[in-house]
Amino acid sequence: MEIAVISGKGGTGKSSISAAFMSLVSNVMAVDCDVDASNLYLLFHPFHDKELVFVSGKHAKVDNEVCIGCGRCEELCRFDAIEMTQGKAVIDEISCDGCALCYRICPVDAITMIPVDKSRMYIGTFRHGNMVYGRLAPGEENSGKMVNQIREISKNIAKEKLCPVTILDGPPGIGCPVLSTITGVDKVVIVTEPTLSGFSDLKRAVELVRQYSLPTYVIINKCTLNQTVARQVEDWCAEKNVPVVALLPFSPEMVEALVEGKTIVEYRPQSDMTNLLKKALSEILFKI
Repeated sequence: MEIAVISGKGGTGKSSISAAFMSLVSNVMAVDCDVDASNLYLLFHPFHDKELVFVSGKHAKVDNEVCIGCGRCEELCRFDAIEMTQGKAVIDEISCDGCALCYRICPVDAITMIPVDKSRMYIGTFRHGNMVYGRLAPGEENSGKMVNQIREISKNIAKEKLCPVTILDGPPGIGCPVLSTITGVDKVVIVTEPTLSGFSDLKRAVELVRQYSLPTYVIINKCTLNQTVARQVEDWCAEKNVPVVALLPFSPEMVEALVEGKTIVEYRPQSDMTNLLKKALSEILFKI
């Protein structure tokens, strides 16, 4: 079973809850799909069996020995990635979008397109099972493509290692990497918080997931911070027939656990928070 944990916005506690769920499953397949800001490896310190190169695209490179300094590329670059310096074209790799226009219009073929290969994907094991994650280099694109590759790798490992459950910690928002995270999974968990922005983004996330006809569950984290909005979220979910499987109170122990390099389940195995998470995961796993 593949379970994707997502959130309409950042800061809801999605990764902490995903990590807690991973701590509750024996021989779990853990996948960190938030490739722009991967963080589960900081908590779990996995042992890396493999490191794979991810080519996110191409960017332009100038041969200064060939460049005649005509400025044609600078004039036509719509991303302002090229600047003429001392009579030669200089390309900013961060700004370059890899459109290859400069490569095509250069009169002396001084520009070539080279692969962008600074991003990495990691395969390994950690204390609760197996783990796959990716780290997209700053400024690089195609995060959705990277998530797709990570998921394919995780599926093969889960099949080989007989992992009963795969838990995907998705990125925030509703963009391309989120689509790649939820496509083809069995169930989706949306973590929200009792704020107006959290409520608004929850609605967008539910609307998105419903287009995929996937069983959807909601966890309201830090519900005690604003009980009025928390009740509004509950009422809206009931109206939309989306089960709220947990109302998690704000707890300093969640932060204390992270400081200790542990999930809340590992840090306080008998706490009320751990029991709420256990109940929520059980309902997600076994509810049809």
